[in-house]
Amino acid sequence: MNAAPEQPELPADIDADLLRRWLDTATSVIEREAARLTELDSPIGDADHGSNMRRGFLAARTAIGQEPPDTPGGVLVAVGRQLISTVGGASGPLYGTLLRRTGKALGDAPAVTAAQLRDGLKAGVEGLCQLGGAVPEDKTMVDALVPALDAFTAALDAGDGTAVALTAAARAAEEGAVATTPLRARKGRASYLGDRSIGHQDPGATSAALLLTALADTAREASSS
Repeated sequence: MNAAPEQPELPADIDADLLRRWLDTATSVIEREAARLTELDSPIGDADHGSNMRRGFLAARTAIGQEPPDTPGGVLVAVGRQLISTVGGASGPLYGTLLRRTGKALGDAPAVTAAQLRDGLKAGVEGLCQLGGAVPEDKTMVDALVPALDAFTAALDAGDGTAVALTAAARAAEEGAVATTPLRARKGRASYLGDRSIGHQDPGATSAALLLTALADTAREASSS
């Protein structure tokens, strides 16, 4: 039996500049979508997810602009730190853990491959799940992040490049966010509502999908320039 041919290793095309541009794009997207995120949060949460995320990403963009990290891992760690200190409720610690764990997994490399980012994101999602205790179908941001990670992995295994793989991840995250609508919440503030949480799209899964879409858009722009 012939061994399957090895996939060519992708270039280390994810650097600090790309992630700083992602932060700019993500902040603009969160600003634009803040009202919708809060509207989604109103019936099942504290009606502050959009305003909290807006405040956190504006603070992160300002901090990164003043002291720009020179590695992709450093950017993610710095953004995570800002979100923990400025975003209220559970979102700050959860997003902060996701980004800090991802950044620390990337280490001090000046640039990383898509596969290394995939491994870093896996570490970040695992850390988030440990902190919040959520699993898929609990109606949380995990319902966007886990399908995104699976789609990212599948695309890379198929030999797709960074931008294409991230686009697949973003699409899966969006689908995962929409799929939270019929679920009964089992974690977080929404879980207190029981069956009344059914029929509402989870705001955390929605913001996670927005952030991944911003990353995919940034990677596509970088690959075409």
